[in-house]
Amino acid sequence: MYKLITMDGSAKRGEFTTPHGVIQTPVFMNVGTIAAIKGAVSTEDLQSIKTQVQLSNTYHLHVRPGDKLVKQLGGLHKFMVWDKPILTDSGGFQVFSLAGLRKIKEEGVYFNSHIDGRKIFMGPEESMQIQSNLASTIAMAFDECPPATADRHYIQPSVDRTTRWLERCKVEMARLNSLEDTINKKQMLFGINQGGIFEDIRIEHAKRISDMDLDGYAIGGLAVGESHEDMYRIIEATVPYLPKNKPTYLMGVGTPANILEAVERGVDFFDCVYPSRNGRHGHVYTNQGKLNLFNAKYETDDRPIEEGCGCPACQKYSRAYIRHLLKAKEMLGMRFCVLHNLYFYNNMMEEIREAISEHRFGEYKRNKLEGFKNN
Repeated sequence: MYKLITMDGSAKRGEFTTPHGVIQTPVFMNVGTIAAIKGAVSTEDLQSIKTQVQLSNTYHLHVRPGDKLVKQLGGLHKFMVWDKPILTDSGGFQVFSLAGLRKIKEEGVYFNSHIDGRKIFMGPEESMQIQSNLASTIAMAFDECPPATADRHYIQPSVDRTTRWLERCKVEMARLNSLEDTINKKQMLFGINQGGIFEDIRIEHAKRISDMDLDGYAIGGLAVGESHEDMYRIIEATVPYLPKNKPTYLMGVGTPANILEAVERGVDFFDCVYPSRNGRHGHVYTNQGKLNLFNAKYETDDRPIEEGCGCPACQKYSRAYIRHLLKAKEMLGMRFCVLHNLYFYNNMMEEIREAISEHRFGEYKRNKLEGFKNN
């Protein structure tokens, strides 16, 4: 259940009650694709960096270790020792981005595993069954994520099929939640809005899926190659046609600036691999912009990554030490950078929530974006 607490312009401050706890929104979901965040980040670490929600991936966990094995071991929460909400991505995006050879049919998608090449079929029912086995808090509907450059003749039939798939997901999830051996019988379902960069298709699709009364709604198929201007235009056009009394999730976005722009347009949920991926390459986020700790100027810099930061790395360690670890290819350096970046994102979301509550989000956003330009 989603409770809208207050609005500042179109920016929403809410609470989303789930079977695994209450999520304060807007929220950033840390991406743990295979039930772990890359960079040697443990569940205990997640608690220390203000994590509310962890995201894992249906396709990757189906391929290894196998969703049936995860179910046998008590579900994803028990498997990774995490008692807060988990959202599982349906696998749709991976099917379309990883599979070079694939056949899209009405029943679903036939493709080859990127691990061992074995043939796999995934459709709406299979995606729901895998996510039910994983027993995540929130399951995402199975959809097609078309390329950003796809034309109208490709997009419209694709969106129509995604709608039909969503109807099948809803029916299958209701069935699975009623079964005796289902671990999470209160699993929630989010639908996904598609439509490329065509406002009319996006709006029409938003209206159609809103009528299905799902637990939440995502905007998919953005940050896949279109310009930032197009992305913001589509968010602004689409969000008003999604239910205000349900959370809105912008999938796979993005940079701190992207998040600020999307919050201003009414988005509640975010996820992105940027903070962990950039951290593993020594790129760290600060309020003065992004730093590359491999740069020689940090060789003797005894300051933390960012003064006043509450993350585990900044509490004790210097830029010089972390740079040394990175240069020496010591995993600890990568771990510190990932922890810092995830803390930066989660802390920023906390600041955003406070700013919306105090009706000063516009000023907060301006100041934050100005700071990012300094480096």
